[in-house]
Order: sequence, then C-alpha cells, then structure tokens
Amino acid sequence: MRRGYLSEYFEGVAAKQLSAVEADVLTSNQHEFNGVEGLRDLLGEPEGKEHYDAKFLYLTDHDDEPVVDDSSLTWYDARQKARLERGVMRWEYRLYFKTTNVSQNAVAGDLLVIAKPRNRDRHLLVIIAEGESSIARQIEWLFGFVDLAHPGFSVKSELETEQDRIEFASRFILESIGIEVETSADTYLDIMLERFHGSFPTTREFSAYARSTLKGLHPQDDPDTVLMAWMEREEVLFRTLERYLISDRLSAGFSGSADTAVDVDGFLSFSLSVQNRRKSRVGYALENHLEYLFTECGIRHSRAPVTENRNKPDFIFPGARAYRDESFDPLRLTMLGVKSTCKDRWRQVLSEAQRIEDKHLLTIETAISTHQTDEMASKRLQLILPRRLHETYTSSQQDWLMNVTDFTKLVLERQKT
Repeated sequence: MRRGYLSEYFEGVAAKQLSAVEADVLTSNQHEFNGVEGLRDLLGEPEGKEHYDAKFLYLTDHDDEPVVDDSSLTWYDARQKARLERGVMRWEYRLYFKTTNVSQNAVAGDLLVIAKPRNRDRHLLVIIAEGESSIARQIEWLFGFVDLAHPGFSVKSELETEQDRIEFASRFILESIGIEVETSADTYLDIMLERFHGSFPTTREFSAYARSTLKGLHPQDDPDTVLMAWMEREEVLFRTLERYLISDRLSAGFSGSADTAVDVDGFLSFSLSVQNRRKSRVGYALENHLEYLFTECGIRHSRAPVTENRNKPDFIFPGARAYRDESFDPLRLTMLGVKSTCKDRWRQVLSEAQRIEDKHLLTIETAISTHQTDEMASKRLQLILPRRLHETYTSSQQDWLMNVTDFTKLVLERQKT
C-alpha cells in the first residue's frame, strides 16, 4: 500500500453497467447481482456464507447529496452443498442483498461499483450512479474503467499505477462517495494560526495567503499550471487549518444547560457550518485566483457586475462600462461564468449577459458527460478547464475544450481591437 494512491483507501474495486434484467432484479424480490464470477478475485472463495456490512449510495447529477442506505451483502457459492454431498463439480457464486432505497432507484444503464475498503474487515461500499451522468463518468475515470460493455464485472485489485495517484481532481470525486482524503501542510499551521488569529479568514484573504506561499509563479508564463498550483495549495492549507480548528472545537464539547446534557442543536449547527464552508469556499477560491490571474496578465475585467434582470455574471471583459455602452461592439465583449462543479447548474450562465451570445464557462470539474458537453455546445456555451484536467475527458471532448491559456489570449486579443 502506497500513500497518495487509491490503494491507501481500497483493496480492490469491481464495476459493471446494469442491464435491463439486472435493473429489474435490483427492484424485485430476487435480490442477487448477476455476472459476479469476477468478484471471486475481490471477495475470494469462502467456505460457507460470508456476510458483509455495506454502505449503498445512489448518485445523480441532479442532487447535491446521494441517497444513502446502510445494509448488508452475503457472498456464497450456491453449488457448494451439491459438491460436498453429490460430487457435482460446479461453482456458482452469488452476491445477495436486501431491498434498499438505493436499489429501488437503479435502472438499466446505471453504473454499479462494488469497492472493498482497506482496513475495514467485512465491509463493502456499493455505488450506483445514474447512467450517462457526469458522476458516473467521474467514477469510471477515478478507478480507471474504460469499457464496461461486457456483462460481467470488471475487477481491479492493483490500485497503485499513475492513473491511481490521488491528486486535486480525484480528491473531490472521492469525497462525493464519502471517502475523506487526508491532506495537510503542517509546517504552515502555526503561521496560519498567528496570521488569522486562530479562526478562518475571508476567502479573499485566504486565497491571497495561499498564493504568497508559492514563490516564482508567473501567470503570464503558463496560466493553466499556475491556476492549478494556486488551487491545490489553497486546498491543502485550508484542510490543514480546518482540521485543527474543528479538533479544537470538538475538544471544547457541546454541553447543554446541565453538565451531562449535550447541545445537539449546537453540534448540528456546527456540522452544517463546516459542510457549507467547504462547498462555498472552493468556488470563491477559484474566482479569487482567476481575478488575480487576469490582473497579472493585463486583462481588463469586472467581477460580478450587474447586467440585465439584476443578473451578476462572474466576469465581464473588458468590463462593465463597455458592456453597458450600447455603441460598444458586442463581438468584442466576453463573459465568463465560473463554477467549481457544474452539475445542472451550468444552464444558469445562459441567462446572464444578454448582449453576449457566445458564452464561456470555466470549471475544475472532471469528466463531465458527453451528453452535458454536447448540450453546452448546442447552447453556444464554451467550456474551459485547466489543461491538466482535459485528460479526464474523451478524445472528442478534448478537441472541443478550451484551456485557460487560450482563453486569456482570446480576451487579450479582443481588448486590443
């Protein structure tokens, strides 16, 4: 097991695409996965029945939170008794499960993944992701599955290749399936505690501090690489500070009015604030670093200007004044929406900045489905990602994607004319 790779969290993983018959099985009373022969590489060949505690997840692009159920699985050889009693030399392994809200959501074409977590004996993680969704594509990319057209499970027990290295992109996918990836930069902790007086600073302050810890990076040289370096550094620094502050708060406890009482509302409120801060911070960080990058590259812009119907696009180039000037050529205007993750929210960008017909959207979300990117293109929305994230997309998608460097060249050229 090597640190920084998927093998740190999983002993192995198996995946398949659900057929119509299997989807019916998931919602019926038969309750057994088909085509499980390949799972022998993952679960072994037990004597008798082996029971596993299991967490079931159902993921879609439409919901921020997955459907979650705690249940169980039973792995056994249905022909073992016949071999022992009658000498019938046949093996027929089955994986039995109970009805859950997750299984009842499953339909044909969904992605099914069964993962065996490391250091959690008799425990499995069962993920079902909506077919042809971005989250399904992301999970396939994360575990390195390419072709799941055949009926059986594809199994991976070697999770220490370069594809399996956990980096910025894969951390967010792992967290979407409930795996907390530990990242830290403890050498900066004392400095941050002193600088920010033992609390969280504003997102703008924190982004500026993260950039200050990376010397010698010049956005003009390579905007794609620099933006990713800033985002990765801020993520690690934030998790370092967050872990300390959360630990400190938990140590203080959540006592109620009586010595033995627990302030449940206080604990829930604190937990919710942690989740909300995590969700909003990444988006603000991305906007903060882009604003600084544009300034350093000499790009004129306005951040969050008010346009028609009180919309506030994230960036307008060369600025709000030019946008409001009806005599200014709209072909020289550019708008940029910024979303750390798109899901279905990318359509919000279409109604912003009505003077600009061809719109741009920058994200750091990996492996968005071809269905989504095809729709974006049909709506005249150009997707932009840092160059390193392009490899998570299909070859045909990569031909269409724009990187940050090319976008900066575009807006610089337009502000010259």
